[in-house]
Amino acid sequence: MTALTILNSRGTEVPAQLTDLARRPGVELRVVDAEALGSALPGTEVLLLWDFFSTALESEFDRADSLRWIHAASAGVDSLLFDALVESDVVVTNARGTFDRPIAEFVLGFMLMHAKDTRGSLGDQRHRNWNRRSTKDLAGSRALIVGTGAIGREIARVLRALDVEISGAGSHARGGDPDFGDVIDSADLASHLGGVDWVIDIAPLTAATTKLIDAEVFAAMEPHSCFINVGRGATVDTDALVAALEDNRIAGAYLDVFDVEPLPADHPLWARDDVVITPHMSGDTDGWRDRLATQFVDLFCRHLAGEPFAHTVDKRAGYVR
Repeated sequence: MTALTILNSRGTEVPAQLTDLARRPGVELRVVDAEALGSALPGTEVLLLWDFFSTALESEFDRADSLRWIHAASAGVDSLLFDALVESDVVVTNARGTFDRPIAEFVLGFMLMHAKDTRGSLGDQRHRNWNRRSTKDLAGSRALIVGTGAIGREIARVLRALDVEISGAGSHARGGDPDFGDVIDSADLASHLGGVDWVIDIAPLTAATTKLIDAEVFAAMEPHSCFINVGRGATVDTDALVAALEDNRIAGAYLDVFDVEPLPADHPLWARDDVVITPHMSGDTDGWRDRLATQFVDLFCRHLAGEPFAHTVDKRAGYVR
């Protein structure tokens, strides 16, 4: 008997393809919310974090006496990797591959919005102002993608198709990367921003990347350049970002993630005309929950068959290598 527990947020429906796993011979399914997780953990072999924002597991982890595998239905796993789990033998997987193209398209949308001055056109439309003007090309502009994982690579491929020049920043410097060419060490980010038009943050949140994008980085950016964050809000020093915008050190920011979510209603970013804010939705295209469920079912079948997973999270690094 394989005991599978699904941690779900209260009041949210679990897709049928997940609950249908209870019909498989030898599978015992438990669907619980954070409050009931502790009582469900004894005997649980597999844990699906369908509520991938929950941090309930850490306080209850000592009750997980049979846990072998945790799957997070998200790309980022920073809220999951507490010390006891990292030191354990429990395997962790994530939703690698599910959000790559949607997020890449979202980034492209941000860039087109800025290059083609869409906000200006909407303002002119509201005021019935016929303001014919030139806009900017994406082709020939330079983008530095901070984070060279699967999503960063898909962003690189999408932008390269539009003749955007691509470079990457990762956990260590290296050459000959198939998508980025030479990858710089993200610790040296500030010294590589000359001539860069777009700084795109898709870095995982780790100890090394917390507030990676700081005042030094913003000071090194070109005055005409834009900052885009579709990764994790805490990789950015938000106060430094606000200061850079107020001092006109950068041309604008397009932000899907924040260090505090939801972004407080009184936060100064809301009132800025040079900022576009979206509510952590860059990967959420129609059917995304079904795609996440399908991915887990495939992985669960591999687990039952004793087959290796296509990818696992390096718990010490904080991401899939």
